[in-house]
Amino acid sequence: MGVESPHKPRLLSTNLFFHFLLLFTNLLTLFLSSAFFNSSCSLIPSLFPTRANTATASARSPVPETTSTAAANTDDLPPEFLAFTSGNLLPFGVNPNFDSDTMFAPVGQPCTQFPELLRRYMSYRVNGSCPDDELLAQKLLLKGCEPLPRHRCRPAAPADSVEPHPLPKSLWTTPLDSSVVWTAYTCKNYDCLINRKHRQKGFDDCKDCFDLEGAEKTWWSATRSNGGIDFTIDEVLLTKKPGTIRIGLDIGGGVATFAVRMRQRNITIITTSMNLNGPFSSFIASRGVVPSYISISQRLPFFDNTLDIVHSMHVLSNWIPTTLLHFLMLDIYRVLRPGGLFWLDHFFCVQEQYDQVYAPLIESIGFNKLKWVVGRKLDRSLELQEMYFSALLEKPLKNSWR
Repeated sequence: MGVESPHKPRLLSTNLFFHFLLLFTNLLTLFLSSAFFNSSCSLIPSLFPTRANTATASARSPVPETTSTAAANTDDLPPEFLAFTSGNLLPFGVNPNFDSDTMFAPVGQPCTQFPELLRRYMSYRVNGSCPDDELLAQKLLLKGCEPLPRHRCRPAAPADSVEPHPLPKSLWTTPLDSSVVWTAYTCKNYDCLINRKHRQKGFDDCKDCFDLEGAEKTWWSATRSNGGIDFTIDEVLLTKKPGTIRIGLDIGGGVATFAVRMRQRNITIITTSMNLNGPFSSFIASRGVVPSYISISQRLPFFDNTLDIVHSMHVLSNWIPTTLLHFLMLDIYRVLRPGGLFWLDHFFCVQEQYDQVYAPLIESIGFNKLKWVVGRKLDRSLELQEMYFSALLEKPLKNSWR
């Protein structure tokens, strides 16, 4: 047995020390370079984010990633907006419905392009009273900030609220003034709204709509159309088996008289409307039918193939950009069930537009034509070649995906 060298333990410990030092410096270099690379690259948003890296980046960042150069810097955005739009971790981890462990609140991307308006809209005391901001909220909506972010405050309600008129009286009775917060409107009571067509100069949207004893009393009340552009509700319903038109939507429906007429036939219609210098949503709800406060630029909040009928009168016309109208028409097609009806009521344009743009656009959507009537608009000079047309269109019952 040989004698053990007294130097071996010393050499072994020295080697271990140098191996450890080498490993430590390599790891330190890797850490520093990775940190520098990530902090540098994080300044450049990915143009082609995947689902995985979007979720990771969003959890790290106070606002969702955007490729828009017009979007505001996060420093310009109010804290409540950042709190609302930041990802929130789910209490029980990954949820298969979300395919993520994080929940994100939907909000219109153009919101960030108007930071000053957004700051005013999102300025309030949490759990306190909301600012009086109906005009501001609607301005954001019409600028494409849709959906709006939620508030963590309580909105103003009428000071002297009472129970509404009961059905069926409410359908054709002017609501009480106490049912509305009037601060956003020129008129401060319903008498003013009802009589503004006589007293007020200048334009207002649907200027005579609030007079339930005026023109509203006659809309869709006829029993026969006599082949003109004023289709009747009963003629439209006769194109389908009794009872198969049950639920639907009226786009830009004023004070919801169409929905009231349909309710009297046991058909439920939701009415979209904006509050353009009048409490349209409050008025609709007071009548006992359902208002939906969305603009025509928003994707319709219904699932595919679900509605029996979609109606729109006047609001879908030549003032809408053609590409947006194309998107909207196909969205209407999407939400209608196979065999569902689209009633395009009094579409306004001029002859050249009808021939070159609108007739080809509508025909390209894929509807079956049940009725299609064109008529001259005669209240101004014939030289203007203004016209209306009304159409009753059907989503094909078979092969409607083609």
